[in-house]
Amino acid sequence: MKELRDLVRENVWKLKPYSSARDEFHGAASVFLDANENPWNPPYNRYPDPLQWKLKERIAELKGVEKESIFLGNGSDEAIDLVIRAFCEPALDGIVTITPSYGMYEVAAEVNNVECRKVPLDDCFGLDADAVLKVADEWTKVIFLCSPNNPSGNSLDRGAIYKILKNYEGIVVVDEAYIDFSAYPSFLRELAGFPNLIVLQTLSKAWGAAGIRLGMAFASPEIIALLNKIKYPYNINQLTQEKALELLSDEAVKNKQVREILAERDRLEKILAEPPFSYQVYPSDANFLLVNVGNADAVYDGLVRKGVVVRNRNNVTKCHGCLRITVGTPAEDNALLDALKGLRV
Repeated sequence: MKELRDLVRENVWKLKPYSSARDEFHGAASVFLDANENPWNPPYNRYPDPLQWKLKERIAELKGVEKESIFLGNGSDEAIDLVIRAFCEPALDGIVTITPSYGMYEVAAEVNNVECRKVPLDDCFGLDADAVLKVADEWTKVIFLCSPNNPSGNSLDRGAIYKILKNYEGIVVVDEAYIDFSAYPSFLRELAGFPNLIVLQTLSKAWGAAGIRLGMAFASPEIIALLNKIKYPYNINQLTQEKALELLSDEAVKNKQVREILAERDRLEKILAEPPFSYQVYPSDANFLLVNVGNADAVYDGLVRKGVVVRNRNNVTKCHGCLRITVGTPAEDNALLDALKGLRV
């Protein structure tokens, strides 16, 4: 990896961050008259902890990392945007990602006037490390890899990811939004060995908390400090912090739900691959299946008419004819299967 100083935008490196009232005072007090808050309606009259230390302590315990290596964002999308803003000079630097993959990498790059180069996966959605490294040039600051990947569902080859980490001098982001559904281990354990690695995770999927919008980024304390430097002061509200702590207090509930989703994923995959459907179902390490149904537009429209909504990926690179189907409850999945049986396409 290059020196962090050489990767960060000059203005960001020199930036003096905004200091809020809750940044400047640490400790116990009985009277708070420092932040222009309304004195009534406790506790929500008070600004939340801008660095979410109590929540980070619980996450650190669960993930086996230091709390200083955790950034919390308004969904993983905030972390994606901040990484691009921190490292990529608009109209000069660029990022590299894969295709098909999560679309927000490209959107965040475009919003920030940063070039996005996309490297196609192979026909089995496999990652070609050499192709990624070849596309990344001296102006490429960040490589984004989603594993398990969305919309294909497969985990990217770990050897290929290691090759990129070892041979690329910039920042490598491994987005693990679906890691709890995968049999492969997280790259969190690799943070100490790769100072250029950022790992993204979320409470939206396995923890069943998409509505509270809490994303997590894990990296070296130096990178995390950089993201904290440029984030909005109170980016995680008090209600989200409280609900996240409540959910994270009982990991057994999450683990039980994950096991049920995995069992249902296997059942749904088997049924869809056999007659009367005989669809091509791609291997998945996520909580969804990518399924080639042939005439994806017609099947999608037919399902909508029956009150069942899936994701039409027909126009996505290498996904022609495909629907992305989230694994639901057995009752929801049975409703999907019944609707598919009744279609005339």
